[in-house]
Amino acid sequence: MDSYNEQVVQEALERAQDEDPSRTSVVIAHRLSTIRSCDVICVIGKGRVMESGSHAELIQQRGVYYQMYTHNGSS
Repeated sequence: MDSYNEQVVQEALERAQDEDPSRTSVVIAHRLSTIRSCDVICVIGKGRVMESGSHAELIQQRGVYYQMYTHNGSS
């Protein structure tokens, strides 16, 4: 997905959450920028959850998510 359409999707997800804060949304993404603001991020590999937490928690753990995040040059 190009960056324009990624932004459109991100804004739609934010609007949906604002309309109903109790809503649960499952977002599957390859781009970490798409999921950075999620309450809970699950890193899945080899058919299992390898780690989960908020963006800040996963960065602190310096595990798989951290490696993907720093490898992709995200900040």
